[in-house]
Amino acid sequence: MEPVTLITGGSSGIGAATALALLKQGHRVAVTGRDTDRLAAFAASAGAGDQLLTIAGDASDETDVAATVHQVVQAWGRLDTVIANAGFSLPGTLEDHDPQAMRTMVLTNVLGPALLVRETLPHLRESKGRIVVVGSVAGIRNTPGNLYSVTKWAVHALVENVRLLVAKDRVGVTLIAPGVVDTPFWDERGGTPQAAPALTPEQIANAILFAVNQPEGVDVNQLVVRPTGQAG
Repeated sequence: MEPVTLITGGSSGIGAATALALLKQGHRVAVTGRDTDRLAAFAASAGAGDQLLTIAGDASDETDVAATVHQVVQAWGRLDTVIANAGFSLPGTLEDHDPQAMRTMVLTNVLGPALLVRETLPHLRESKGRIVVVGSVAGIRNTPGNLYSVTKWAVHALVENVRLLVAKDRVGVTLIAPGVVDTPFWDERGGTPQAAPALTPEQIANAILFAVNQPEGVDVNQLVVRPTGQAG
């Protein structure tokens, strides 16, 4: 039976590249996002027919998350892999941030993956599936006033917390921590730094597939992936 994967933030960047790679591999893939136009454009470009399901929703809203998981399981009867990819950053430092924007970022980046895990665990326990969470090198090292980094430190802690919770259930849990990746993520920060080495979304998708494609009984827990030349 074809495996079923759910990806949050899947209409562009790392999420979209991962969705395309998994579709090519034979998965049925559901992707979520807030922007319905972007979801529609991705679906049109993917040309995957009924193998791809696009669902508009807010990754930090418990009602949307629950409805998404219900829709996927209703459509395909199972859930094998969940990839928590939705997240964003703010330009500047916490001294510059609008408080409401700070709240939204914390909820999206930290509460979002936690809600996704909460809603999908019953199905992943049944399938002996895998959870992949996209963190960041920013969750390993600090820079002054970087609240995004704070959210990623929290996400990295969440991944280990979840691994300990579900190890007995034989559910795989993987943290992918990318360095600089050339994606729309950087648009809100003024664009990818010109002088910085950068990875492509497809290269991070390959790292995610490495974890997802491990044989039964093998659990890759952490992958930190930097472009060659990125020191920090």
